[in-house]
Amino acid sequence: MDDQAKWIRIRIRFIGFCFIAVFSLIVFRAFDLQVRNQEEWSKRAERQHQKTIPLTPQRGTIYDRNGEVLSLSIEVDSIFAEPRNITDGSQAAKQISAALSLPYSVVRSKITSDKSFVWLKRQVTPSESEEVRKLGLQGIGFIQEHRRFYPNSEIGAHVIGFTGLDPRGLEGLELEYDAQLLGQGGYLVTERDALGRSLGSGRYTVRGQRGGSSMYLTLDKNLQYIAEKELKLGMRESRSRAGTAIVLDPDSGRILAMANQPNFNPNAFFNFRPAQWRNRAVCDTFEPGSTFKIFLMAAALEEGLVRPDQKIYCEKGVYRVGGQTIHDHRAYGDLKISEVIKFSSNIGVAKIGKLLEREKYFRYISEFGFGGKTDIHLPGEVPGLVRNPAQWFEIDLAAISFGQGISVTALQLAAATAAIANGGYLMAPYIVQSIVDPYGQETERREPKIVRQVISEKSARQVREMMAMVTEEGGTGTLARVPGYRVGGKTGTAQKIDPVTGGYSADKRVASFVGFAPVDDPKLVILVALDEPEEKIYGGLVAAPVFSRIAAQALPYMNVLPDRTERAAPPEAPVPSIQVRDSRPPVAPAAAEKKGAGPRMPDFTGMSYRQVLQVMERTGLNLKLRGNGRVVEQHPASGREVTYGTEIWVRLASPS
Repeated sequence: MDDQAKWIRIRIRFIGFCFIAVFSLIVFRAFDLQVRNQEEWSKRAERQHQKTIPLTPQRGTIYDRNGEVLSLSIEVDSIFAEPRNITDGSQAAKQISAALSLPYSVVRSKITSDKSFVWLKRQVTPSESEEVRKLGLQGIGFIQEHRRFYPNSEIGAHVIGFTGLDPRGLEGLELEYDAQLLGQGGYLVTERDALGRSLGSGRYTVRGQRGGSSMYLTLDKNLQYIAEKELKLGMRESRSRAGTAIVLDPDSGRILAMANQPNFNPNAFFNFRPAQWRNRAVCDTFEPGSTFKIFLMAAALEEGLVRPDQKIYCEKGVYRVGGQTIHDHRAYGDLKISEVIKFSSNIGVAKIGKLLEREKYFRYISEFGFGGKTDIHLPGEVPGLVRNPAQWFEIDLAAISFGQGISVTALQLAAATAAIANGGYLMAPYIVQSIVDPYGQETERREPKIVRQVISEKSARQVREMMAMVTEEGGTGTLARVPGYRVGGKTGTAQKIDPVTGGYSADKRVASFVGFAPVDDPKLVILVALDEPEEKIYGGLVAAPVFSRIAAQALPYMNVLPDRTERAAPPEAPVPSIQVRDSRPPVAPAAAEKKGAGPRMPDFTGMSYRQVLQVMERTGLNLKLRGNGRVVEQHPASGREVTYGTEIWVRLASPS
């Protein structure tokens, strides 16, 4: 009996212990769910009856060096549908497709689906949004998102780039600095019931906590406009396939303008071919041709191998090197070293290259920045091609001396020329001045940086004087002259490689001109390269006039005073580039009198420099611009007839 009672007590205790253990586990689990991990399980519960739709984040604004907006994000409506809340899908689809210019079948398939949420059209225009709002359809909603907008359309498109719908950067600076420009995105939250149906009253938007950083560039919007306008005109005149123009400050390396043609509108980039998006200034390479002779000359002067007044025999235009024959465009005999550059003698520079020898020449080529990237932080930059000097034969040394057998980018050529313009210092070119976070704090700033000193001030000055002779009477670049300013430069015409034969093409060339102004104290370096011009194919005939027109507008805009000692331009010099040339044939005085009515002078009062240029381009008037700021005076007066041969001008002044 005692044993039986003892066994019963043991069983009772065991069962009690089991109850206590199970109860403790239940209490612990309840504590774990409701106290320790309450936040996590609350989120899981929310996710079961909420749907989150990400919204496009706000990107930072891109400004030019004067604070002018080049790219910004604006709020626009995006339209969505909740199909389960739409009663008559067919009728709604018909109305919406008409309002949004979308195919009826596409809209109908979306709003008759079994989904709880679908986008109909994102980032619509204000007129489209208004049309859909007027319909007052149930199950159709609107949410504000940020859309990237480029207020200047094509100006600077290749540099700035563009974004997609998300909006991730796809080209240009928008791509390169995507992480800095892209802000934190918000999201749309919709409530849904146990069956996944949307609850119209349970929808709200969570905004991103911050926008993206803003960016200030070294580009000048007005100089960019001038460069693009004149490059486009030069392409049309020469019937070129494409073109590039660069304007930079030689003392700092700041890129003031970087233009490419054909151009595109980043607001509608999908309407253009991908080939038109490419920034040719950093992505394309070409043989520099005779523009490369100035770097050979700089190296030879620096090494003390030649003197500017020294003479060299140019073999009457025919010279055999390494089993190949080199020709000059004229049969030159004895030429001074300075005249070798002025007349662009291939034979003269081939002989100088032989004096310099391969290793030294290669060293100077590399030190001028060729064969390596400039690290300008633009996507797609290529280093060009410079072969190892151990692979050069005698004819290779001669060919590279006059710019064949080597490939460069337009930016490399402009930056290297700036080293000659500023006294021998290779400056790192850059286009982003600073980055500012959403709170106004500057997080990144780039200052002028000297990469290395390539040549001495003396050698640089001697080469500058030789380049000035190129634009003087008898030189190959007289059409680059700018009245009032003494300019220097070098023409180049290089044959392109035929991809079929692997040799040089008989009719395809790159015509170029690179130079600076004023010669005594260069403030601007300008490069112009035209791809495959027709009929007139030489750089001195097609690229030099574009240089002249850009420089003649850019120098006064930059407040660079004319040279007092500069002689008047000869009759064959081009019209100053601050004058937009009329593409229509001029009307003779007699004919004008017969017609009895010439064009009328517009009212330019209060217009900016750029606005005046736009009116000039639209009307075809050849107008002289004086000063900077806004127009305060003009001749003739507004509304007066402009007769043939009459000087017409406007004077601009700052508000102060």
